[in-house]
Amino acid sequence: MLEELKQRVLLANKSLKTSGLVTLTWGNASAFDATKRLVAIKPSGVPYDELKLEDIVIVDLSGNVVEGTLRPSSDCPTHLKMYQAHPELGGIIHTHSTFATAFAQAKRPIPPYGTTHADAFYGEVPCARLLSKKEIEEDYEGNTGKVIVEALENRDPFDVPAILLPSHGVFTWGESVEKALENAVTLEEVAKMAYLTETICPKTPALDPNLMEKHHKRKHGSSAYYGQK
Repeated sequence: MLEELKQRVLLANKSLKTSGLVTLTWGNASAFDATKRLVAIKPSGVPYDELKLEDIVIVDLSGNVVEGTLRPSSDCPTHLKMYQAHPELGGIIHTHSTFATAFAQAKRPIPPYGTTHADAFYGEVPCARLLSKKEIEEDYEGNTGKVIVEALENRDPFDVPAILLPSHGVFTWGESVEKALENAVTLEEVAKMAYLTETICPKTPALDPNLMEKHHKRKHGSSAYYGQK
C-alpha cells in the first residue's frame, strides 16, 4: 500500500541523518496522501541506518495503523493534528537540529537578518507557546500539534513553513516530504547564520522589508522567476 509514498518517506528519514539534522533517532519524517487520507511515517525508535521500506507505518488521520507491524513515531499525533488542520501539507519533518533547537530552547523566534532567510521564510520563524501542565499530562504529542496549528491561524502555512517548539525542537513542512526536508535543512542553516550574526553584532537590525519582499517573492508565488519553468 502506498509503496511510492513509503519509499519517499524512507529516503527522507535517512536523509535526516546524512544531512546532519539528527543525532541518534532524534527526528522523523512523514508524508500525507490527501486522496486516501493516509499518512506514512517513521516507526518509533528505529535507527535510520536500519530502517527498511517495510518498516514505514501507514496510519489514518485518527492514528489507527492501517499497515505495518511497528509502532509509529511517538510524534505521530503531532503530525496528524497538522494534517487534519492543513490537508494541503504533503510532508512534515521534526528534528532537534542544533542551532534551530538552541533558539527553541531560548524560547526565541529566529529573526530574518538576511536574504538567505527570506528566500525560504517570509518573516521571522516563530516560537510556539508553551504547553500548560494539563496539556502535557493529558495529551502531550497531540497538544503539541494543537499549539502548532494555533500558531498558524490566519496564516498561509507556506509563507513560513517552520516553527520552533519552546524547550523542545523544530517542525518544518512543505507541499511534499522532500520540500519539508529542504525547509528543515534551510532552517538549520539560517538559525546558524542568525546565531553567528548576533555573536558578531548583537544589535544587528532585521532585514529591510523591501529586500524581504523581493527575495521571497522571486522564489514564491505567481510572479516568481527564480529557477526554470
